[in-house]
Amino acid sequence: MPTYDYECPQCGVFEVFQSMRDERLQKCPTCGRKVRRLLGTGAGVIFKGSGFYQTDYRGEAYKSAAKSDAAPAADAPKTETKTEAKPEPKKEAKPAKKEKV
Repeated sequence: MPTYDYECPQCGVFEVFQSMRDERLQKCPTCGRKVRRLLGTGAGVIFKGSGFYQTDYRGEAYKSAAKSDAAPAADAPKTETKTEAKPEPKKEAKPAKKEKV
């Protein structure tokens, strides 16, 4: 719900949470004087940085569950991974130089 700023000559500036469909306030809720709505106050959401993702602000329960899933289980069998050695490229034989006679 948006926040709107109003200014009362007696009470000063105050904020009101209103729906966009609601009529603007005409009178101060504290003293009853006529108020005016301030335009352009408050900043919208400003995103700075390389990006924002849904997973940036996960709860602590999710983080602890993710850590326990990532850690290997003590009773799980260990598996070995084999890496295949790459053959070295063949060296081409250079032709023998002919001697001038």
